[in-house]
Amino acid sequence: MRKPEEHTISDTSQHATADRAVDAVVVGAGISGLATAHLLRRAGLDVAVYERDERAGGSIQTEKRDGFVFEPGPNSVLDTSEALRQVIVDVGLRERVEFAADAAKNRYIVRDGRLQALPLSPPGLIRSRLFSTGTKLRLLREPFVRPAPPAAEETLAEFVLRRLGREFLDYAIDPFVSGTFAGRPEELCVRTAFKRLYALEQNHGSLIRGAIRLRRERQKEAAAGEKVQLQAGPGQRMFSFAGGMRTLVDALVADIEPALHTDRGVREIRTAAGGYVLGGICDGGAWAVRARAVVLTLDAHAYADLDFGFDFPFTARLGEIPYPPVTAAFSGFRRDPTGGALDGFGFLTPRLEKRRILGTLFNSCLFPGRAPEGGAALTTFIGGRRQPEHAAWDDDRMRGAVLEEHRALLGIECEPDLFLLRRWPRAIPQYLIGHRQLVEEIAAYEAGQPGLYLSGNFRGGISVADCVTQARDTVDRVCEYLR
Repeated sequence: MRKPEEHTISDTSQHATADRAVDAVVVGAGISGLATAHLLRRAGLDVAVYERDERAGGSIQTEKRDGFVFEPGPNSVLDTSEALRQVIVDVGLRERVEFAADAAKNRYIVRDGRLQALPLSPPGLIRSRLFSTGTKLRLLREPFVRPAPPAAEETLAEFVLRRLGREFLDYAIDPFVSGTFAGRPEELCVRTAFKRLYALEQNHGSLIRGAIRLRRERQKEAAAGEKVQLQAGPGQRMFSFAGGMRTLVDALVADIEPALHTDRGVREIRTAAGGYVLGGICDGGAWAVRARAVVLTLDAHAYADLDFGFDFPFTARLGEIPYPPVTAAFSGFRRDPTGGALDGFGFLTPRLEKRRILGTLFNSCLFPGRAPEGGAALTTFIGGRRQPEHAAWDDDRMRGAVLEEHRALLGIECEPDLFLLRRWPRAIPQYLIGHRQLVEEIAAYEAGQPGLYLSGNFRGGISVADCVTQARDTVDRVCEYLR
């Protein structure tokens, strides 16, 4: 764990001393760490947050240039988390929430080289050219397919083939997985990567029956006003913020600012009387902090950079969690190059179509201010588990591929006025078969290592909403322990 050529805090300071003492230390200032720190402070605890990068926010980055807004990481969030709603209210962003335009309901899948609308209703399914008559009839059988045994470990592909059939897997689920996880359905575990889908089958015996019941329940909750509401109406709506997703990060940073220390990564953690001592090296020399509790919100592979002064048996296994490379390419046009044809969330490409991109978001259709008036903003994603080598193409080849795919699929003939690339060498953790066992072992380990908690998007879900929900649950455990 410790690299021989590196110095650690133990080499340069007294083993039992620390610069300061706090109730809890949060390591990492992505959305998981920021939300955790915010909630700990609201619980009345003294908190310190350490982030090795110069800026907080992790993959949530908003770049504004020449009237365009580029978000290479999360560009929106689904309204599924009461914890996130409460955080938004806490930091005063309720009035800055922007719900996606109605056009966001229109989503497209490439089939036979053309964009086909994803059907959103039973009548739409009947009229759809995306699926064959056989697949449409197969969907009518879904409510009568028996659920898998509760303990079964299935890949998403196995799950969908059993319930919905091959064509639905190839032209609905496969592109969806590439657009969310940048992954492959034959690798991801349905129970851990798609918990809601798994729960629909287990709790209702059918995806279709379960979806209908949940929709009715959300409508009742919204009508009764039982949940924290960002806006009247049923949940599950997609939203962002005025100015982009970075607005949420900036508000959380301002909220916890006295506790936040950027450009200061933790290198060592060891036990000490009453808790833990953490430390590292920075421009000012060695530093250390004592805490009663520690919450780690790092990427799984980042645990290899930590030197644990006690038994921590998960470093190698965490390092084996795949994080495929993804490159985000932004195309900004001062005039809409399609003459108003962009009318949806965007499109995704199934593997069978053999395209060079995973898909493209129509950012300027979703939220206001993403492009100059009358212009258009598109974000295209390349690489993932499907085509990892594509994410490493040089800038010229990347640009050429994006422009050619847009010409073929969207009819765009002109060059963009602004073209930007953001490369993520390790983008999104993949929840493969066996991931659930690892997470369960980590939970058992935490029970035997009081005051130490592992959080972050390799555990509990990859979305912003999932990360904030997990932060709330972790904070509840920290507060219970510290009492």
